[in-house]
Amino acid sequence: MRISAKISFIIFIIGIGFLSCHKTENTTENSSLNKEIERKVDSVLNLMTLEEKIGQTVQYSVGGTLTGPGSSSSSRDKHEKIKKGEVGSLLNVVSVARVREMQELVMENSRLKIPLIFAYDVIHGLKTIFPIPLGESASWDLDLMKQSAAIAAKESAASGLNWTFAPMIDVSRDARWGRIMEGAGEDPYLNSVIGVARIQGFQGDDLADNNTIAACAKHFAGYGFAEAGREYSAVTVGEFELHNMILPPFKAAAKAGVATFMNSFNDIDGIPATGHRELQRDILKGDWNWNGFIVSDWGSIGEMRAHGFAKDKKHAAEIALNAGSDMDMESYAYEASLATLLEEDKISLEHLNDAVKRILRIKFQLGLFDDPYKYCDEEKEKNDIYTPEHLAVARDAAKKSIVLLKNDHEILPVSKSVKSIAIIGPFGDNKNQPLGNWRGKGAYNSAVSLLEGVKAKVDANTKIYYEKGIDLLIPTVAPGERQFLHPLKINTENKDGIAKAVAAAKKAEIVLLAIGEDAYQTGEGRSQVDIGFAGLQNELLEAVYKVNKNIVLVLSNGRPMDLTHANEILPAILVTWQLGSESGNGIADVLFGDYNPSAKLPVSFPRNVGQEPLYYNQKNTGRPYHPKHVTYAGYTDVEKWPLFPFGFGLSYTTFSYDNINVDKATISSKEKITLSVEVTNSGNIAGEEVVQLYIRDLVASIVRPVKELKGFEKISLNVGETKTVTFTIDKEVLQFYTINKKWEVEAGDFQLFVGGNSATKLVQKITVE
Repeated sequence: MRISAKISFIIFIIGIGFLSCHKTENTTENSSLNKEIERKVDSVLNLMTLEEKIGQTVQYSVGGTLTGPGSSSSSRDKHEKIKKGEVGSLLNVVSVARVREMQELVMENSRLKIPLIFAYDVIHGLKTIFPIPLGESASWDLDLMKQSAAIAAKESAASGLNWTFAPMIDVSRDARWGRIMEGAGEDPYLNSVIGVARIQGFQGDDLADNNTIAACAKHFAGYGFAEAGREYSAVTVGEFELHNMILPPFKAAAKAGVATFMNSFNDIDGIPATGHRELQRDILKGDWNWNGFIVSDWGSIGEMRAHGFAKDKKHAAEIALNAGSDMDMESYAYEASLATLLEEDKISLEHLNDAVKRILRIKFQLGLFDDPYKYCDEEKEKNDIYTPEHLAVARDAAKKSIVLLKNDHEILPVSKSVKSIAIIGPFGDNKNQPLGNWRGKGAYNSAVSLLEGVKAKVDANTKIYYEKGIDLLIPTVAPGERQFLHPLKINTENKDGIAKAVAAAKKAEIVLLAIGEDAYQTGEGRSQVDIGFAGLQNELLEAVYKVNKNIVLVLSNGRPMDLTHANEILPAILVTWQLGSESGNGIADVLFGDYNPSAKLPVSFPRNVGQEPLYYNQKNTGRPYHPKHVTYAGYTDVEKWPLFPFGFGLSYTTFSYDNINVDKATISSKEKITLSVEVTNSGNIAGEEVVQLYIRDLVASIVRPVKELKGFEKISLNVGETKTVTFTIDKEVLQFYTINKKWEVEAGDFQLFVGGNSATKLVQKITVE
């Protein structure tokens, strides 16, 4: 007679309870961990065979969705491994029914019945899609980003999932890199605080809550510094750049208790991140005392062969485990080689046990040992996904992510009683593109289009003319099929619709020109040498401009774009990114003044692609830029500075900054200074401003950036209202990784800048003795 899964699971838990009363040699000495969970982890580990231990380090993709190169293992082989308890995690299994089916394979067939953890790329929403992360980062609204991540977690948990591969916290300085859309841009501090907000949203206060899921800080490390913005390429940075610019967001994530890390595809100075012992085992697990587990990126263990760093898959497994990579995603290297490597003394049982303990620990924290089916609630799946409440937050996020770059002659906001509007461009009535790349389970053509959003706003008497003008892309996949792994083909020949677009523009008071980038021009594997308007878009822009100068550029984009020519001739520019499910409604809220834009750029926008990589926190050379001397740092054919700097964004009102003060001008390295500034709404309507604090260390043991963001506060001001904003300047603000190879505050002079963007010149000077 077969014992039921439930009964055998109870027997197993009783066994754990008994064993947990006895101290084992694997008991953790870290008092910050939950001691009860640690006893249970050790108890399970002591019950496991070698094959079962290795199995916990294995992650398979099961199902129809691929998020990397195709698997070399058959579904039948995978199912047999799962039934034996020799798989630790599955990805791309999304739905209560499928998750239950896979979990039952383990719970009804395996010896120890260790539950699986189910993962998916929930990057900016599962079914309710929020703005792409780069776009949402432009809101500089940490509470909003925490809320959107919490909704994504709730929908994921309702779909059977308990782990997401987000947030991406790679500092990204090069607009050519397609994956810049997935993070928070070019600044370490902004990436740090946004990353922590998203982690808190995903994980909540308790991972055992069935509305929360485990987060994953990625990609560790340096992925955003890929040479020339080429996907997966080499990263060449020194030790000080690594510690001061790349690692701070990851350290913040570790401190915030993120459950997992993911290593990156790139090498750093010749060592692939997946096999980088100093990063993973020494810094993350050692210096930072972090207790989660590290998962490889898709196939990155096996790909160390292509790097020329491992001679075969077995060698790759040896390098990866020794370096501290705990779980193998879709390389099949650990399952094939770890047992033999142990026999040959090329890896240690201590390191394998450490990896398994880390994985078990997260499963206990998620509550999966208490109830392996806790995420399999069909009622939650019916009721907690794509709800009106979630869509309302998506709309709020959309409007708060829109950056107003230009508004000559106050062309915006548009009156709702305007007589006629022409909506022109390939994204004017597009309901799919606003979902962006990495769109989870967002349904094809489910977004609110710009045309729909505008129609819902204006008076019944307003005439709306819509013409696509051109197709940006020539279809390469069937409608609704995932474009993720397929190349794009740009239309450069079919101009048939331009004449109709021109005719529509002639009849309209104002033109909304919806051009930019398709959702799949950015994202993983979507690096580009040209960041201007692809295909026939410039031709469309020029043709429309000849007949109607009253144009608002409604820019759709997943990266900074070269807007130099558009900025020269067009009176208004809105950066609307790819804003998700409620895109059209959010854009209309801003266009017609129901929301006063407050977003600020999380990345610099260049004058020319030749400026890339471009970032505000550069270091001076011995010959700082001078516009009248060619023998000083810069270009001879374009200004050195960006077209629109980091932190920039306009409002329908104006703000003035006055009376910047510090409470003392000289302090010791252990003291604090309070900086204050008065901010006044000097315009005609209420608005929000992001007040930004930057510092500069004038003389240091290593060359420091000309400015570094160290704080910000988003405030609301009524017309004529003044608020005093204060910042605390302390050790955390002033310290950096010095020539002594440690974080410390050095004595000397500092400049403190406050303003509405990184180009601010409002400054106070202080001295640290």
